[in-house]
Amino acid sequence: MNRIELTRNSLVKRALVNRYPQFALFVAMLFGYIFAIMAGLLSTPVGNSNFSIVFVWVAWWAILILVAVPLFGRGWCAVCPIPLPGEWLQRGATLNPPQRKPRWANRRWPKFLSNIWLQNIFFLLLALFSSVVLTLPKLTSVILAAMLFAAMGLGMVFERRSFCRYLCPVGGFIGIYSQTAPIELRVKDRHVCAACTGKPCYNGSASGYGCPWGVFPPGLSKNTECGLCLECLRTCPYDNIAVNLRPFSADLQKPSARMDEAFKAFIMLGSAMIYAAVLLGPWGEVKNAAYQIGTGTWFFYAAAFLAIIFVVLPLPLALCALRFKNLETFKKRFSTLSTALIPLGLAFWVAFSLSFVLSNGSYVLASLNDPLGLGWDMIGAANIAWRPLLPSFLVPAQTLTLVGGLIWSGRTAQKAASEVDVSPVPPVLYCLAATLVMLWLLI
Repeated sequence: MNRIELTRNSLVKRALVNRYPQFALFVAMLFGYIFAIMAGLLSTPVGNSNFSIVFVWVAWWAILILVAVPLFGRGWCAVCPIPLPGEWLQRGATLNPPQRKPRWANRRWPKFLSNIWLQNIFFLLLALFSSVVLTLPKLTSVILAAMLFAAMGLGMVFERRSFCRYLCPVGGFIGIYSQTAPIELRVKDRHVCAACTGKPCYNGSASGYGCPWGVFPPGLSKNTECGLCLECLRTCPYDNIAVNLRPFSADLQKPSARMDEAFKAFIMLGSAMIYAAVLLGPWGEVKNAAYQIGTGTWFFYAAAFLAIIFVVLPLPLALCALRFKNLETFKKRFSTLSTALIPLGLAFWVAFSLSFVLSNGSYVLASLNDPLGLGWDMIGAANIAWRPLLPSFLVPAQTLTLVGGLIWSGRTAQKAASEVDVSPVPPVLYCLAATLVMLWLLI
């Protein structure tokens, strides 16, 4: 599989090793993050006029789903502001590596929680309450602040970026789809790493921190666990770390056999379909049920939501994996086959986001014009009325996206089926049926 080493170019290498550009982005992102929290608490309660709602769930979401994840994988994690305050407290430094060991407790993360099940749970909680999160600025601010303080608290108890790797619902979302992205960070020669003493890429040195994600770079084979923080690029004394351009979906050539990642695929696929039905569909009863938190109809909606994700969607693939000698073989087959849903799920989210972002995109200009709802007219856009963006572009773009995702998943299904010695026909038909349902929901 051909790869192009981007860091072979000296300008690229110097730009990535230099701390200041990344630090400047960190600070800018942190300022914007805190401003979004304050705007949600202090500005207008009208969701489509509030900076917090518009810039988190429209502008940031569009950049993340339509650009950052498909093209850069974990690229957002490389500039995400959420872990910064906790990391600064943990290290006792903001920019250059400290001359002492990390402060605070610096405990290891519990081994039995070293998976993405907690990320799955937190994403599901956000998904279940998303209808009100997307419309209530104060609730969005509370969630943003909670993530910031959770990262700070965990940074003072556990080593490295435990929040990012094991708890962050956005990180779990990005992680599974980063496998499809054409950017990766890998070692060039594992033999060089074997002879290296001190392992500065993991333990740190005067040149940089040890990997904040707790990953040993020579063992890195997938994008899911690498946050592209670039510290190993700075610490490696042998220039043995590379940032590569590679074919799309390279990580899926070796399908995962982990149940937590398998159910992440179902969670993401099912959530995209349910969001399309609730937020874009014509069914008022479903929309009302999603909004009426705590009522009987909402509990029925929540039960249906969970049943779709944990029963309706997994059951057909479970039946495909039923020919097994023991439970471990079944789990391996089931989780391997679920890999086929990763490109399809990404296509579902892109298609859904096109509808959501293009229908709400004009609110971004209004929010920039008056970010605190004080009647400002900063860019002269006060009299510009709302209108959907590119309406004639939407349906063709969604159709092409979903068909492309189906073809991509079909090829992945063939590879996954051959790995576990089952017919590729059932998982391909499964992807076809799911795509037809999503086309019906969106178009």
